[in-house]
Amino acid sequence: MSSKATQQPLGLRIVIYAFIGIWLVMAAFPFLWTLWGSFKVELDFFSITNWKDALFGPRTQATYGSSLTGAGYEGAWIQEEFWRAVLNTFIVCFFVVCTSLTIGTLGGYALSRSGFKYTFWLLIIALIFRAMPPITLVSGYLLPFFEWNLWGILPTSIIVLVAINQPFTLWMLHSFFQKIPKELDESAKVDGCTQFQAFRHVIIPVMWPGVITTGLFSFLLAYNDFAVTAMLLSKENQTMVPKIASFLGTTQTEGNVMFAVAAVVSATVPLFILVMFFQRQIVSGLTAGAVKG
Repeated sequence: MSSKATQQPLGLRIVIYAFIGIWLVMAAFPFLWTLWGSFKVELDFFSITNWKDALFGPRTQATYGSSLTGAGYEGAWIQEEFWRAVLNTFIVCFFVVCTSLTIGTLGGYALSRSGFKYTFWLLIIALIFRAMPPITLVSGYLLPFFEWNLWGILPTSIIVLVAINQPFTLWMLHSFFQKIPKELDESAKVDGCTQFQAFRHVIIPVMWPGVITTGLFSFLLAYNDFAVTAMLLSKENQTMVPKIASFLGTTQTEGNVMFAVAAVVSATVPLFILVMFFQRQIVSGLTAGAVKG
C-alpha cells in the first residue's frame, strides 16, 4: 500500500493531537499549579475571595516586593532542615531497593526453576503476607524495637519496609523469570557454567528490564511510605513524607502550609526525573513476556 493510502485524514489527525494536548495539560496541571503556588504566600495561593490572587500574587508583592518568592523553599530547606529528610529518604530507599532486589532475584529465580509443589504455597503465603495492612505488621515490630533500643533509627524502617515489600518483589520477579525459557540455563550448563554462573551471566542480562521495573516499584514504595516511617522514626530521622506532614502542624502546634507546598514540589521532581529516565526500561520490563528463546 502507498504511503498516501495509509495516511490519516487531516481532520482526524487534528482531533487526535488536540485530544493528546488537552490530556497532557489536564495531567500536568496539578503539578504545575502547585509549582507556581510554591512561590507565593499562603494568603495568595489559598485565597478564597479571588482565585486570581494565586496568579498575580498581590500579597506576595506587598510582602516581598515581587510577585514570586522563594520563602517557602528557604523555610522548608534551611529553617526546617528539609535536606535532612531528603538524605534520610534516599538512604532508606537505597538499602530497601538493594536488599529487596538481592533477595527477590535469587528467590524468584530459585522458585521459578524449582519443580517442587511447595513453591506454589510459598508464593501464596507471601501474597497473603503482602495483602495484610502494613500498619498491622508495624505494630508487631514495635515491642522488640523498644526493648532493644532500636526505635527511631533508619535501620528499623529499612528492615520493616524490606519485610513488607519482599513478597511483592518475589512475586513480580518470579513471574519475569518464568517467562525466560529454561533452555537458556541448560545451554549455559552445557558450556560449562554452574547454576549460579548461568544465573549471573545468562539470565540476569536477559532479565535486566524486569529487575529495573521491580526496583523502581520498590523505590516508590519506600519513597512514598508514610505509615511505617512515621511510626518507626524519630523526629530527627524523619523521611520526606512524614516531614511534609509535620509542616502542616497539629491542633497543638502551628504549621506552615507553604513550607509543605515547597516540600511537595521538591519531593515530586526527583520522581518525575526518575520515571522519564527509566521510561524505556519500565515499558520493556512490563512487556517482558515477549522474550523468546
